[in-house]
Amino acid sequence: MGQYLNVGNAGFGAIVKGQYVDKTGLIEYINHTLGTKEKLTCISRPRRFGKSFAAQMLCAYYDKSCDSEPLFSGLKISQSKSYREHLNQYDVIYLDMTSFMTEDYERKTVLRVMQDLVIRELQEQYPQVVCPEETLPAVLAAIAEKTGNKFIFIIDEWDVIFREAKEDTELQTEYIRLLRALFKDSGRTDKMIEAAYMTGILPVKKYGTQSAMTDFYEYTMLRPEPLEEYVGFTEEEVRGLCENSSLSFSDLQRWYDGYTLGNNTHIYSPKSVSDALKRGRLGNYWTQSETYESLQSYIDRDEDGLREAIVQMLAGKQIKLDVETFQNDMTSIRGKDDILTLLVHLGYLVYSYDSEAVSIPNEEVRREFIRAVKGGKRTELANLIKNSELLLEQTIHMDETAVAAAIERAHSAGTAPNFYNNEQALRSAIRFAYISCVDEYQEIQELPSGTGYADVVYIPKKGSSKPAMVVELKWNKTAKAAIRQIKDRNYPQILEGFTDKILLVGINYDEQTKAHSCCIECYREQKMER
Repeated sequence: MGQYLNVGNAGFGAIVKGQYVDKTGLIEYINHTLGTKEKLTCISRPRRFGKSFAAQMLCAYYDKSCDSEPLFSGLKISQSKSYREHLNQYDVIYLDMTSFMTEDYERKTVLRVMQDLVIRELQEQYPQVVCPEETLPAVLAAIAEKTGNKFIFIIDEWDVIFREAKEDTELQTEYIRLLRALFKDSGRTDKMIEAAYMTGILPVKKYGTQSAMTDFYEYTMLRPEPLEEYVGFTEEEVRGLCENSSLSFSDLQRWYDGYTLGNNTHIYSPKSVSDALKRGRLGNYWTQSETYESLQSYIDRDEDGLREAIVQMLAGKQIKLDVETFQNDMTSIRGKDDILTLLVHLGYLVYSYDSEAVSIPNEEVRREFIRAVKGGKRTELANLIKNSELLLEQTIHMDETAVAAAIERAHSAGTAPNFYNNEQALRSAIRFAYISCVDEYQEIQELPSGTGYADVVYIPKKGSSKPAMVVELKWNKTAKAAIRQIKDRNYPQILEGFTDKILLVGINYDEQTKAHSCCIECYREQKMER
């Protein structure tokens, strides 16, 4: 066994000794691609979503230098027809690209050093064939020509060069040329490569609109199907993990659910779920694996429409997104859509292929956004969050004057002058002003109730002690008229059974004076007095 050629099964052995979630079904999928035109697979997903675990699993299964039968016996793959046909039958070259970038190598020589290290191990196994002065593709081609042996390549964190050496275009170009020499020359590739499996955070780099390696089948956070169940833990798997835990599935669902991928598959961050179950406490575990400055650096950028998009997503909304302009790197950022697409690949946003829109996936990530906003350069966003937290308390304490003033500030800050006198702008201002309600409330706009539609209703989430709120908006009338409409049309009836207390909040905007007024009543207390 070597460091790069046939590394053995110790890595996977350590994984299965823990509370292992069986993802060996991925092996069966890869088995069906061996030796075919679909043999080149590139998987991209965020940090700490199990990429390295999968790579070590594949090494253990295919590596012919070890016996992995005891590790896979009883796992899903052992029931597959292809299981024994390919178990421990191949020379496997495993490259963890992160290790090469973190070692004390000169950047300009790192790829040559990598090739030399792999060639040295190949020479030990094939001493009559290997010429150490050749490039790695040439050496593999010579081995395949003289012995008929083919290799399986497993490259973990393939895109680290594009992430860690963002400005070194010379190194990036050299790397792409190496990968093309290995996997793009179809005549030579078919002779020497049985399969390749690459993992990374970013999809394959584009040049213009074309991928740098068009022969790879890519499975990304934008289009993961049919491999979406291997992106993270599925809902069924999380339910199983909760069976012997002090945390319930509903607890984990409330905090971590939200990565809804192709075919409506709900995926959970393995890092978040595993740490929560281990500690018996919900928390921000995945986001703590990387400093929030990485998120902060992107949302601080001065791109048209980015501020509004962040505010709306913090309020729980989806934002339409064109994902086609993104060049799959961290430097060719041309606008808001490129930033949001990058954040999908980094795991901070989730993309809906059906609606072509993005949103913040769950409570864990939303809190990371708020933390990044509060500590970032966009003081207007930071102030919006702080003012919203204060506004919620002022509303609960029924401070009508303070609430009216806060809504006025939000209306001014969140609306362009030419749209200020617009009813939809006022509705948006309310949503932005109460953005912190997402912590403890479910927001529903135009909720059917009584004999009409309530403008905005805030229903407290399970476990919250906050009152429910029915907000009605008026234009050039009075705040008391808004309260009367709530009562006359019996909007609060939809909240029966949700809470012991319901606040009725009427807000009016006077187009002439540009003044906002507010009236707040406690509906439940009034009913009890009667």
